[in-house]
Amino acid sequence: MSIYVGNLSYDVAEADLSSVFAEYGSVKRVQLPTDRETGRPRGFGFVEMGTDAEEAAAIEALDGAEWMGRDLKVNKAKPREDRGSSFGGGGGGRRNNSFSRN
Repeated sequence: MSIYVGNLSYDVAEADLSSVFAEYGSVKRVQLPTDRETGRPRGFGFVEMGTDAEEAAAIEALDGAEWMGRDLKVNKAKPREDRGSSFGGGGGGRRNNSFSRN
């Protein structure tokens, strides 16, 4: 399981985030998603810690804490929802859009 970290500064680097979370245990992985078009960080990230106890300690200590001028939002990451493919299904298509006029 991983930790969601929101409201991050756009200037944050993975090494910065790793060092903050390392105070609460071993950091296995840090991810900072970037915008596809600009390559800039999107303002949130994910951190994986070595144990559940380390994750809990980091969440407890860092949720709401101010870092780099921002109040962090830190909690257990929720599993990614399967949104299906971006083609077909989900409405917006042109099927059965005819109207009958009497």
